[in-house]
Amino acid sequence: MPSVGGFRNPAAEERYFAAYDRAMADCPEPDAVFDVETRHGSTRVYRYGTGGAPIVLLPGLMATSACYAALIPALADRHPVYAIDTLGEAGRSVQKVPFKDLRDRVVALDDVLANLALTSVHLVGGSTGGWHAVNQAIHAPGRLASLGLLDATTVSAPFSRKVMWWGAFAAVLDSDRLWRGFLKWSAGADIMDDAAPGLVLAGIRSYRARVPFQVPPDDAALRSIKVPVLALFGGRSVVHDSAAAAARLESLLPRADVEVLPGAGHYLYLRPEDRDLIIDRVLRAAA
Repeated sequence: MPSVGGFRNPAAEERYFAAYDRAMADCPEPDAVFDVETRHGSTRVYRYGTGGAPIVLLPGLMATSACYAALIPALADRHPVYAIDTLGEAGRSVQKVPFKDLRDRVVALDDVLANLALTSVHLVGGSTGGWHAVNQAIHAPGRLASLGLLDATTVSAPFSRKVMWWGAFAAVLDSDRLWRGFLKWSAGADIMDDAAPGLVLAGIRSYRARVPFQVPPDDAALRSIKVPVLALFGGRSVVHDSAAAAARLESLLPRADVEVLPGAGHYLYLRPEDRDLIIDRVLRAAA
């Protein structure tokens, strides 16, 4: 029987939310906080700013809204920004009904957009959030105006074997030394003590997710995407072959705006110069 995700125990949950509050403290004070009821549970959404077309931010796996702390102020200065804690993962969203398949996850996000009365949405997703954004554009595009993909994983290239083996090894042994090495290798910098990466690690350690496996869409599904697509990849990303991912996406979506940022890793907006470029490109796409 399918089940829902949850924290391993009350102590783990308490530790996790202490890390969550530290990470969220790096974000601006939200203008509104919503717990949006959907068919699969309650989804936490933070709104920043007003005016203009809405930008909706989907985080990477276990990353929560906190991962966008560095981008939110500039985006919210021009648009209302809705940052989502992905349902089914660690965060303030609470899953109540199991996901049977990928379509259920699409339905859950569509419920959020519908209940917030959002249309003409510029949907931006980083890492696994980019995969969610692509699936939304394939299966429920009616509320979308554009996609922004920030080193999106398993969209146009599979995970690299090395990242899968190293991530699995670190998860099984669960030592700070291994996780620090993994994050330094994948980010290109020692970021484990930063609040947002620390929150991802706290989620991995504290929360048991019960979600359908992340499967790449096929060529026909990708070709079916009709909304404009901005896709930025990290040239130094280790989670996949970013050059191959960019080339395949361009071949399937020839009108997409696809670029590889040569000095960026998978944490695409870690460096200030890449962060400024991403903000500019997302704002232009949403204009």
